[in-house]
Amino acid sequence: MRQHLARLLTVLSVFAALVFVAGTTAPRAEARAAAPVAAAADNWNPPSNLVQPLNEVWNHVESTYGNLYGFRNYGWDQVMANRGSINYCVRWESDAPVSAALRDRIHAALKKQFGKWMSAMVENGTGHNAWPYTNVPVNIVGWAVKNRSTLQWTDNSVDIYTNILDGGGAPQCAPDCGRFFHQDGNYSRCPGGVARHYDQSLWLTKGFQGGAGGDWGQRLGQEYFTGALNQENIHIYLHEVGHTFGLDDFYDWTPTGQCCFLMKAGSAAQITEFDKWMFRDFWRHVKYRYGL
Repeated sequence: MRQHLARLLTVLSVFAALVFVAGTTAPRAEARAAAPVAAAADNWNPPSNLVQPLNEVWNHVESTYGNLYGFRNYGWDQVMANRGSINYCVRWESDAPVSAALRDRIHAALKKQFGKWMSAMVENGTGHNAWPYTNVPVNIVGWAVKNRSTLQWTDNSVDIYTNILDGGGAPQCAPDCGRFFHQDGNYSRCPGGVARHYDQSLWLTKGFQGGAGGDWGQRLGQEYFTGALNQENIHIYLHEVGHTFGLDDFYDWTPTGQCCFLMKAGSAAQITEFDKWMFRDFWRHVKYRYGL
């Protein structure tokens, strides 16, 4: 179900010197950054059977992605910049009508699914390894469509962006409000200011197969996502969020003793124990940025 080229662009966008969004790439000029010294108070306690495969994964990441430590727009950076929340724009690249009820169901599903990754960072009621949040609210601050009539509601609960198109003709929320375009946090030209900025986009495209994900958000088929709203795990979305937070793909190798996990596309339909500890391991290696 995955598109290999889209995934390759995604991996490059998260780890290397290019960022893929809306059909375009933007160069990153940062030099390769040295690995930081491990934090003195590092509470790292994975199950013994996962120690070797986790080390293999991190060694692969460090040896493969040159801009790993220099890249500053992972999901981690976004949550920390917002002091514990995430703002979304929904890019509705479809002519299917959206009722107020469907809008609210999409928001509820987004909160639930994103929350599954955030729950992986909570242990015994507290954040794992100095993770400062036990709950990360997810807000939808805008919808982007080509035609206003597609959205069948009249309230003003979210901002609506009409006919603002990217280079490929897909609707997007105002770039002036997007973190991807303003990673310095300057949203002075965003009509709603900082409170109405968006960190990521949930880009739902009619007829799109598989998924793509990176620091800019996640792209999935409109029919797939809306058809999965009642599912416990919207597994393609969950996989793509993993990329937003820096997790790798596993097309050509598998860590020792691990056959089936969410980030190995097609082998699991939910976040597994191994996915959880890979997620925690990425945090362990970037938390120094925040003095933790």
